[in-house]
Amino acid sequence: MIDGRTAGSPLVEAFRGRRTNLLPVWFMRQAGRSLPEYRTARAGTGMLEACLTPALAAEITLQPVRRHGVDAAIFFSDIVVPFRLAGVDVEIASGVGPVFAEPARTRADVDRLTSSAKQLDDARLAPVSEGVARTVAALGRTSLIGFAGAPFTLAAYLVEGRPSRDHLGARRLMHTDPEAWTALTSWAADLTGAFLRAQVLAGASAVQLFDSWAGSLSLADYERHVAPASARALAQVRDLDVPVVHFGTGTGHLLRAMRDVGADVIGVDYRTPLDEANRALGGATPLQGNLDPALLAAPWPVLEAAVKDVVVRGREAPAHVVNLGHGVPPDTDPDVLTRVVDLVHSLA
Repeated sequence: MIDGRTAGSPLVEAFRGRRTNLLPVWFMRQAGRSLPEYRTARAGTGMLEACLTPALAAEITLQPVRRHGVDAAIFFSDIVVPFRLAGVDVEIASGVGPVFAEPARTRADVDRLTSSAKQLDDARLAPVSEGVARTVAALGRTSLIGFAGAPFTLAAYLVEGRPSRDHLGARRLMHTDPEAWTALTSWAADLTGAFLRAQVLAGASAVQLFDSWAGSLSLADYERHVAPASARALAQVRDLDVPVVHFGTGTGHLLRAMRDVGADVIGVDYRTPLDEANRALGGATPLQGNLDPALLAAPWPVLEAAVKDVVVRGREAPAHVVNLGHGVPPDTDPDVLTRVVDLVHSLA
């Protein structure tokens, strides 16, 4: 259900596997702490409160489009927003990340969580829908990408109760009680699917599913214990005819499996060169990525050469959307991002 104003945009065309005269570019975490206007707008407002205040979420989403001239906005949100909407007790602690009052580490915990959580109906999703609608109205011909966390990453946070380096607790539950794990990830998938669907119905032109921690898994574990839930989440937007991007970090060994859950585009992190990713995917899948975010702090000649290398390697794929191989670091100079956008647009 693509907004008619953006159906022929370079970004959507690239996501559909078609190249245009303009090479599209946007940045993961382009709306956020790297922008002084973001810090001003969010002063005194908690992260989840900001995400669920429609006017503020729309303003933050629009800021990098105005400043950098990127070819897409991505809706300002957080992967735990669906949990908050479902009534789960979660906060984003400064310097830590999401923290859950009651982690789900046993079957009893999972049953308690899933039975007490609220359904994400239209009323609960209204702040998200309104925020998206406000953003789309202001974007004009620039595309908006909807956003959600993948079931594995969401479940990993729930089991650990907070961010983890190795997600050992989640992997333990996966193997020691597969039924509890399936119940947890299926529930998370339904939340993710509803969250994505609300964004598309409000006007988003595409969606991106982030599986931040899937790189901690083997291919066999991903296919058996994770892929079904990701497919379940993405099935909720399949009838809406919008491109689906799937991205994870450290997932070079999972690219085919991540595509096969229902993605149209694969986001590639900075560890895997795009030409290698293209070969791994059989040369048939549009790619997004994958400049190393660390290079944003490098001298311009070094950064320029790296951007050009990403573009050259991306030409191996049917289509390419330039992006980072992870998010914008908070201390990035915004002028550098603008300069990268101008360079990419000159290379089409």
